[in-house]
Amino acid sequence: MLKQNILSKIAKNVINHIHEGLIITDEKGNILFVNPAFEMVTGYVAEEVIGENPNILQSGVHNKEFYESMWNEIIHHGFWEGEIWNKRKNGELFVEWLKIHSIKDSQGAITNYVAIFSDITERKKNIEQLKKMAHYDILTGVPNRYLLTKRIESLIQTSRKYNQQFAVLFLDLDRFKYVNDTLGHLAGDLLLKKVAQRLKGILQRKDTIARIGGDEFIIVLPNLRHIREAIQIAEAIHEALKAAFRLNGHEAYISVSIGISFYPHDGEDIETLIRNADRAMYQAKVSGRNHFEVYHSESHDQDQQGFFLENLLRKAVIHKEFELHYQPQIHIETKQIYGVEALLRWKRPDIGFVSPSQFIPIAEESGMIIPISEWVLLQACEDLKRLSLTYPHLKMSVNISAIHFQQADFVKKLEQMIEQSNVNPRFLELELTESTIMPRAEKSIEQLVKLKQLGLKIAVDDFGTGFSSLSYLRRFPIDILKIDQSFIKSLLSSYDDASIVTAIIKMGQNLRLSIIAEGVETEKQFKFLRQQGCDYAQGYYISKPLPFAELQEFLKEWTAIIGGNTDG
Repeated sequence: MLKQNILSKIAKNVINHIHEGLIITDEKGNILFVNPAFEMVTGYVAEEVIGENPNILQSGVHNKEFYESMWNEIIHHGFWEGEIWNKRKNGELFVEWLKIHSIKDSQGAITNYVAIFSDITERKKNIEQLKKMAHYDILTGVPNRYLLTKRIESLIQTSRKYNQQFAVLFLDLDRFKYVNDTLGHLAGDLLLKKVAQRLKGILQRKDTIARIGGDEFIIVLPNLRHIREAIQIAEAIHEALKAAFRLNGHEAYISVSIGISFYPHDGEDIETLIRNADRAMYQAKVSGRNHFEVYHSESHDQDQQGFFLENLLRKAVIHKEFELHYQPQIHIETKQIYGVEALLRWKRPDIGFVSPSQFIPIAEESGMIIPISEWVLLQACEDLKRLSLTYPHLKMSVNISAIHFQQADFVKKLEQMIEQSNVNPRFLELELTESTIMPRAEKSIEQLVKLKQLGLKIAVDDFGTGFSSLSYLRRFPIDILKIDQSFIKSLLSSYDDASIVTAIIKMGQNLRLSIIAEGVETEKQFKFLRQQGCDYAQGYYISKPLPFAELQEFLKEWTAIIGGNTDG
């Protein structure tokens, strides 16, 4: 008897101190006993629930079939376990993990039910939060790459089954880096949030928007009847992002480049569809940004050709397949040779010459333009040194890539090349386009001043095709303007082009700059330029670009015909 009392006391202590709620009912389900943990979780005290049915806790979340299934398990198997939503006394819903056992007497008749439950509301919130973190972008709240992948996988299966098409839109914000660098990363984060909100505002519930990193978003438009629907969304996106964004007291404007691919036409798997949409987006950027492009297989062929050419280009640097050709420049009035322009040529052993218009963009995109440009500069300096032995006043003009010019060590390395070749920098001219020096004008002026201090001359190439500010042009320490050959080509057939050429010449004279016209092909063009007071000319009317050995012969013959030496 004593042993039983001790065990009873121990059992009572355990029941009163365990963290799980406990309910004991009679065979009809009326509550006979609850422990303190029950009171803590539900808010009911024991006196309020004794004699009541546990259904006073029902939340209304589960339907009638849920409870019928639960009790069917208990009656037939004597046990049920699962997750269930209940309601506290104050009306607050909570989720619990519930176990219900039926207790039977020696004859097998049910005498009681025992329910044990744990409040798992917080744990479930944490799990849901972890799921959200795993599937959603924390900053913007839209799906991340993982969830996007899962949704496209499911969409591919559905679209294949029902013969449907869908679109993948690849978005890249055009001016995000500028905002980030100017206003700071907090403003950049706020901008991304607001962009996501605007994008969600123009999409339907069936559509998916995801942020896949940085300032890149992907939108998926399922079950399209016509590709026109995707194009309409792209146009709506441009319109939605047109208005200013308020960022911590500042106004910011951005645009977006969009590439579009379609299932199944442009790919039947996730990787291909996203890659092709990305390629189309890149084409949109090349076309001037704030633009959208639909993927075309032709551009894929060009990508493959570009990849093949890039590999050949890397080998060309190693195997020294490049050479320089030189196009003479003459003084229009005296017809004496003023200088030569160094032009890069790539001669493949198997296919011959490759056009610069094909390989220069690839060299710039891959970063190989730096070693190639350094080779060009050094070779031009060495050839100038050799030419100076016979033609001491001949100028050497070299084109400089924007990427090369913007390198922090550009001036230092150029100075080393001049010293290495022992050439007089007074006779070296660097040609830079307007698009190279204008975007970062203040930085460009600083760089140009350093070059002028070395003694070099600076020419602005392709002048008239960019958007130069004349106020900046006056501040640039430049010596020469080169009139773009597109104006010279239609000089005699277009009144507008003739007027532009005349205006550039007059402006150059007023600014005390020398003027060179490139692309001169006829005597009539040459005479027009002379009448307008243009200083120098180059083009096929004088000579095509020549390899070094042929250039030496040309200079010898020209000097013999014209007389005198090169123009100083």
